[in-house]
Amino acid sequence: MSKPDATLRRVGAFFRERVPLRIEVFEQLAKEPIPLHMKRWWYCLGGTPLICFGVLLLTGIGLTFYYIPEPSQAYQSVQYINERVYFGWYIRSLHKWAGNLMIITLILHLLRVFFTSAYRKPRELNWMVGCGLLFTVLGFGFTGYALVFDQISYWAAQVGTGLAAKAPVVGEFFQRFMLGGEVVGKGTLARFFVFHVGVWPTVFTALLALHIFLFRGLGIADIGVKQLSAQEARDHDVMLKSGRYFPFFPNHAMTEMVIALAILIVLTELSVLFPATLGEPADPLNTPAHIQPEWYFFFQFQLLKMFPEKLALGLQLVMILIMVFWPFLDGWMLKKWNKPWLSPVFGLAGLAVFLALTIREALHGYVLFHDWWPRLMSGL
Repeated sequence: MSKPDATLRRVGAFFRERVPLRIEVFEQLAKEPIPLHMKRWWYCLGGTPLICFGVLLLTGIGLTFYYIPEPSQAYQSVQYINERVYFGWYIRSLHKWAGNLMIITLILHLLRVFFTSAYRKPRELNWMVGCGLLFTVLGFGFTGYALVFDQISYWAAQVGTGLAAKAPVVGEFFQRFMLGGEVVGKGTLARFFVFHVGVWPTVFTALLALHIFLFRGLGIADIGVKQLSAQEARDHDVMLKSGRYFPFFPNHAMTEMVIALAILIVLTELSVLFPATLGEPADPLNTPAHIQPEWYFFFQFQLLKMFPEKLALGLQLVMILIMVFWPFLDGWMLKKWNKPWLSPVFGLAGLAVFLALTIREALHGYVLFHDWWPRLMSGL
């Protein structure tokens, strides 16, 4: 035996004695059976937000070295990251686009689960945890957008905290808590910063751990395949030999690695072609003519334009409750009418409303911010 081999064996023996890990556990995880339908890329969407979260975590750590959550320095610190820090513009752009892609893939993952009915018994609670993950990521987006402290993000925070006051009973208390005072200022930035880098990551990690625990315990929903017997389901080798499953490693792990590489390429391309920009510094005395939130809040913004504030907020609350408790509503409808097609119909209707209001607000914002219609008319 060569000297390097003997050294490696001694190092391995040292750690095996002191770290209570069993190789059999990893072997069992490596060959865990994955249903054949998981070979399709849209069934791998659950891992994509996790990859984006990793990018957000790494880039966020880099940004916190330079960001200063003070009203007098927040904008300047972001400007310093963009213009003076080596590859600061790239790190900030990666952070922005990873956040956007995370929201998109989470929505697509929830849609996939919904339209394949993978939320039904016994997976109702995991659907609710998935909704919690989406709402947490939206919280990431809202607080992170305000931290830039330029003119649009400042007034978006002002509008967002103002809407909180409309909530019954706890509205005004919640608004004061978020503001840290009477107006958006030092207390607001401090609270938003704590939520963005501390509270939301902790909540997201806890929900993700619960999501994976339930997912591992209940297993992957076998869609469109005949279920194996209980005895077969306990034997990994039998499941793999059945022809309806493939091993997690290297097959599925390689698929996720390819997806991760593709995501990094896409994020880099977006960061180079469409880098994160910075508007004018926040000015509390100068209200902009047009205020528009990030695209993932366009739906809510349009509702506020179409209905009185309290009615719009009430509608949003009802929609959120329906979304979170949908598995139980779906189960009730199945028992009462036994019409499985009702669920996709409701889902398509809700998706159509969401897309219509989002696109309407996007088009409205494009017209306002680019002033193309007045220029077109003056040219004629």
